[in-house]
Amino acid sequence: SFKSYFNLKYISIILISSDSSPQKVVASFGSSISANCSTDVADYLLLDWESPLGLNKKTGPKTVTWIVESLTEWDIEPSCYINVNFNVQEVLSLSLTVYKTPDTVSISTVNHAGPMVEGRQYELKCDIQNVAPVGNVTVKWYKGDTLVGSTTFTESSKTPENLLATLQISPSRDDDGAQYRCEAELDLGPEGPQPPPAVMSDPLNITVHCKLHMRAWWSETAKLAKSSLLNPSVYTFIYRVMNGDTFDLLLW
Repeated sequence: SFKSYFNLKYISIILISSDSSPQKVVASFGSSISANCSTDVADYLLLDWESPLGLNKKTGPKTVTWIVESLTEWDIEPSCYINVNFNVQEVLSLSLTVYKTPDTVSISTVNHAGPMVEGRQYELKCDIQNVAPVGNVTVKWYKGDTLVGSTTFTESSKTPENLLATLQISPSRDDDGAQYRCEAELDLGPEGPQPPPAVMSDPLNITVHCKLHMRAWWSETAKLAKSSLLNPSVYTFIYRVMNGDTFDLLLW
């Protein structure tokens, strides 16, 4: 199939076997791509492509095809040009975005291991390895099947980068056994693949221990507190409870 790209006065570019829209070309790293550059000018001096990658092939009296078997450049803007005569030259560039999905996406806790305590703050991190372009990446955070947050990046790098996103959580007792996941999605616009390519992490299971606040006044314990049989640490604990101190008891 053929799809018209755009044109100037003397030349036009047509993409071969492409689903891209006429405004932009999106292709995955390592993929093949080809495009025709054509003219309606009956008599011209030169029609050709200029690109650091691929080869140019004259495929008709008024057409030159740019052919790339494997797209191995990240920042590339091939252009077709025509010299109508010695005084008139026209250049038409092909806007090309090269993308790569992440090698791996993983989720973990930051500076914490083991069970969590309800009500406390924790930080989750999502590691994304080797993805491009960075500015098109959105990290989505899920608790179970519910989207609970998203992270975007403003970097303009076109080459693959390793990314790190974080999420603050404060689990409740209802979150015991919950699964958190993060997903790196490449939103390449309407010109890119639909749905957008995405890589999901394995789930992170969390265990939440309940925190019970107790305020107690024990009159009978006060009598025990006076007993010389109690060691000083026990006496201090009972004294503080009697005076209304709050203690956190973890229910395992």
